[in-house]
Amino acid sequence: RGLGDVYKRQMLHIRPSTRKQAKIKLALQGCAGSGKTYSALLLAYGMTSDWSKIAVIDSENGSADLYAHLGTYNVVSLGGDYSPENYIEAITLCENAGMEVIIVDSISQCWDYLLDFHAGLQGNSFANWAKVTPRQNAFVQKILQSPVHIICTMRTKQDYVLNEKNGKMVPEKVGLKAMQRDGMDYEFTVVLDIDLKHHVQASKDRTGLFMDRPDLPSEEEQFQAYKKAVETMDGRPVIIRTLDIGGDKEVPALDLEKEQNPFLGYRAIRICLDRTDLFLVQLRALLRAARYGDLRI
Repeated sequence: RGLGDVYKRQMLHIRPSTRKQAKIKLALQGCAGSGKTYSALLLAYGMTSDWSKIAVIDSENGSADLYAHLGTYNVVSLGGDYSPENYIEAITLCENAGMEVIIVDSISQCWDYLLDFHAGLQGNSFANWAKVTPRQNAFVQKILQSPVHIICTMRTKQDYVLNEKNGKMVPEKVGLKAMQRDGMDYEFTVVLDIDLKHHVQASKDRTGLFMDRPDLPSEEEQFQAYKKAVETMDGRPVIIRTLDIGGDKEVPALDLEKEQNPFLGYRAIRICLDRTDLFLVQLRALLRAARYGDLRI
């Protein structure tokens, strides 16, 4: 066939980029007890504002039902079958049901399934990956090509570190590498890391909403974010920490100088009291948002 026939068969076309057509693919990773499922539900509601348009694909033995008090969302249980094909079928089911946000909780069981499958194959271990990789790739492509927002949770391997607390060294559990195929985090639009204190840090962000901003958020932008958080919590208290930058939290817009010991240096409340122009903007946004719920500073 000629080149023209190939073009006709593929039906290629060009169009202007349209941000509204992009659906977010977000990953939440953390160790057990960090609050991945709960956080995923709140994020999903923030995206659609309609619990009936949210579906949770549950591989965590019914943990999705623990938060039914938040709203009447939908649950699809995988029933102990963690094959990528079953995950794909569950996502398709949710798409056909008109869901706007799908939470896959979690995708780590799928990788565990594939590792067990690979371990049980006879013959050359390296060659046997040819029987595993296409199944994993099909699962990943299903997530990426889905016409709806998808939030995936991933369990991280756990370890313990010693931290000083009240003059004593106390062991604390921390999350390490996600239990998934290497490089899986690169597939997502946003990757958020959650620790056991429920603090979140963006380790990857292609939206510009969470990190590497060239400018500082305006009062109106902060107000809208705080207002949405307060309204989402529906009367429950929301505690917002004032601007905590400096140290390990770099803000390109401020161009802070490097310090030998940044954790004890120019950061957080020291910056706020010195740069009242920044601090007052945040306080005004917080006070405006406090009209819409139980907001605390």
